[in-house]
Amino acid sequence: MPTTLTLKNIPDAVYTRLKASAELHRRSMNSEAIVCLEAMLVPTEMTPAERLGRARELRATLKSTRFHARDIDALKREGRA
Repeated sequence: MPTTLTLKNIPDAVYTRLKASAELHRRSMNSEAIVCLEAMLVPTEMTPAERLGRARELRATLKSTRFHARDIDALKREGRA
């Protein structure tokens, strides 16, 4: 059975980042906090072959989009502006 946890005195900067992350991922603050805690405290062990397989799956989903070095550089510059 899940346990309830109440957090007090959360620093403003942490709260702000958690809230922004929750909005970005379209999750509640509670769900985002759980995801963050799980990611830090219960890391999944992944073999190099599994990691490579996941990378290949992701690359396959991007086949329709061609990225060129000049486009990537332009996006990086845009992000720094």
